[in-house]
Amino acid sequence: MVASQDAGAFGELIRRHQSQVRNFLRKLARDATLADDLAQDCFLHAWDKIHTYSGTGSFIGWVLKIAYTTFLQSKRKSKRYQEILEQAGHESDRSAATSQAAPETELDVDTLLAVLNEQERVIMIFSYACGLSHREISEATELPAGTVKSIIHRAKEKIRTQFEIENHQYG
Repeated sequence: MVASQDAGAFGELIRRHQSQVRNFLRKLARDATLADDLAQDCFLHAWDKIHTYSGTGSFIGWVLKIAYTTFLQSKRKSKRYQEILEQAGHESDRSAATSQAAPETELDVDTLLAVLNEQERVIMIFSYACGLSHREISEATELPAGTVKSIIHRAKEKIRTQFEIENHQYG
């Protein structure tokens, strides 16, 4: 039904999955307003590409792959825009906003994820925040499943080391 672009069925899928897509994008973008805009773009792209959904994997995995691609495209555009501003002699307001440190006494997810590089952060969000399997993460990121497992292991070790967390405290 959805593959034939049934608007009602697609609307129901959006209602079921929009919170998860928005939360995923909020963790990636670190900007709620931008994440909401990206989520809208994601669902528009999903509507345009619904005919490519084969039904073999989970729908949320398919949509999160589109969300991730939408995020990456936005980031590329933002970098180009930032380069133009820097060439024109303007300073970024975003760099000042992101330089504010998180409270040291509270270890929240964003603080833990901040020590990871972008690839590690994305894969950890896919795995722990979105609950995707290694296979689904592999499909979304186009990385081999073994690489996904290695990145998750390395990211967990990096978090444990950085915050001096013992193995039994962090799964």
